[in-house]
Amino acid sequence: MAPQDDPSHPPVPAAEAEARAPDPAAQAEARAPDPAAEAEARRLVAEAARAYFEERRARIEGFVDRTYRFRGSLALHRHAIGWDLARAPANLALAPAAALTRLGASAARRAGARGAGDWLARRRLILRTQVAREVERRVVVELLELPWRDPDAPGARVEGRDALAEAILTSPRLEALARLRDPDASPRFRASETLSEYAGVRSAAAEIATGIATLGAGAAAFQQLTPGAISLGPALAAALAQQAAVSAFPLGATAGSVWYGFFPAAASPALVAGATAGMAAVGAVAAAFAGVVADPVQARFGIHQRRLRRLIDALEQEFLEGEGPGFAAREHYAARIMDVVDMGLGVARHLRA
Repeated sequence: MAPQDDPSHPPVPAAEAEARAPDPAAQAEARAPDPAAEAEARRLVAEAARAYFEERRARIEGFVDRTYRFRGSLALHRHAIGWDLARAPANLALAPAAALTRLGASAARRAGARGAGDWLARRRLILRTQVAREVERRVVVELLELPWRDPDAPGARVEGRDALAEAILTSPRLEALARLRDPDASPRFRASETLSEYAGVRSAAAEIATGIATLGAGAAAFQQLTPGAISLGPALAAALAQQAAVSAFPLGATAGSVWYGFFPAAASPALVAGATAGMAAVGAVAAAFAGVVADPVQARFGIHQRRLRRLIDALEQEFLEGEGPGFAAREHYAARIMDVVDMGLGVARHLRA
């Protein structure tokens, strides 16, 4: 028997059926967010996030001790053994172009061309080293205590806890934000350029340390200002040419040293080019391990600590406001200034020759 023929279920009049039907407008209104509740939720999230970032600042000193003091830095630079030795010369050659890209991004943003500035900022000309990858992993997993997945290995497992989501979810009024436990839906700065910029700044610091060492070597060996391979290479080539000429002098080395003391031997262009290229290669490899010495020195003078505070400040602003100036790495520009000085000295000595 059909339902409409069942006497226990009398037919419902059309008007009554229409009255019982759910009102779409009423349903939409019921689902509409409450502005006051949303504002309160945002306030609670911001409050929990600020407490989280403040706790990260309190952990900086311990993180620096574990990572950048001598033993920690030595363990960190074990990752440089391997392909990092091949990446080092390439990164040294790409560094000036990378610095120009950063300057271009900053100039474009200040000129109002934010799209072009963001595009330039996302260009990564420097090859990502294993040491930089390990630094980024440690910052995310140990200092920030956030989930981390290696961007170079998309299938890799997510590592680490989610301290920020836990801090936010401790508020019972924010249970609706439980999706933050999903690492792919959680705070949006995890793989941002801010962290990559921090991880890469150490290469510039290593270049500065190598430049200082080169400067000292040139001053001690040749009594010349040699902040890089371009100025050190010709000085080394001149010394090698002088030594070879003295040794080959027909009247003996003693007479040769007197003769060439008045009339110095000139290095051939091939010798100058070879010495410069050799010093550049040695300097690049040295820069890969320069952090073993540079990291403890920077930790001792509080440079690592201040850099990490600037990083956390940038991440906090990015999380709370959705955007920010990001992490400014000044070391890149200092390293490029040394390159310019080195190039200028090399050109000046060539013109005097």
